[in-house]
Amino acid sequence: MIARLSAGHRLSRRTILGPGDDCAILRPARSSQLLTIDSLVEGVHFKAGWGRPEQLGARALAVNLSDVAAMGGTPTACVVNLAIPRTATMPFVDRLNRGLRRAARGAGVDIVGGNITSAREFAITIALLGDVGVQVMRRDAARPGDDIFVTGTLGDAALGWRILANKVRAPARARAFLVNRYLSPSARIEAGARLARLKPVPAAIDISDGLLQDLSHVLDSSRVGANLDETKVPLSTAYREVARDDLSHALTGGEDYELLFCVRTSLSERELSRRLGAQVTRIGSIRRRHGLQMAHIKLPASVGYDQLRG
Repeated sequence: MIARLSAGHRLSRRTILGPGDDCAILRPARSSQLLTIDSLVEGVHFKAGWGRPEQLGARALAVNLSDVAAMGGTPTACVVNLAIPRTATMPFVDRLNRGLRRAARGAGVDIVGGNITSAREFAITIALLGDVGVQVMRRDAARPGDDIFVTGTLGDAALGWRILANKVRAPARARAFLVNRYLSPSARIEAGARLARLKPVPAAIDISDGLLQDLSHVLDSSRVGANLDETKVPLSTAYREVARDDLSHALTGGEDYELLFCVRTSLSERELSRRLGAQVTRIGSIRRRHGLQMAHIKLPASVGYDQLRG
């Protein structure tokens, strides 16, 4: 089964020995390394029949790639664990593997090993290695006076999930865009690497659990507070078409995998967007006094997704 996972996947010169032995062998890295791990579990992160198996394989890698992007790193190698129920078919597994291999090839990642186990529910877990660039971005680096920026648009994936769960209805074009944002997220690897070259180095995090919750992680780690102008949060045309003025999905919905970063800079949004190769929007500022204050609405009781509460 591991051979099926890695079939046709070419390894880079970083890898001395890939799948087939008890461990992979990698050449020593030239810099400090990043290590992250994440899982997609059926019934928690996705449901059977939502999207194509190839999308699920690519998405499983994308959520890990996004962690590396948030620290300004370059992804290098991964190991994969598949928990497969008896009801799963080999064509499904092969198609999932195909999507994972395609995503790994596109990101320059070697699949160097893995494990297969039987389970009641399907799950895919990936541990990913990355190299640190010139500077590493951390959550604890936000300082009073920094501006708060985000890439892309927010809330699209949360609406996509609700559409798939039949909780929200949408016109065909908006539905296709929002569902694709949920099923096929893209990690901001290049934007993260470019962002890490700024001086001073920004504080950064990827938006996986919702804007308010992930911003709160930065504030807690940095021991600072923030003023957030929720009216500045960037929304897609499809989002506005479906949710109109309801900002809740953009504020507390997760899985957009955009970057949130805090930095004091004289660069405009347009200049930052040009440098990063991604749309950048200023949404607030860091202050010394602890706590998160929004400009026009009261902070909701639940500010994002909690893995244990759901």
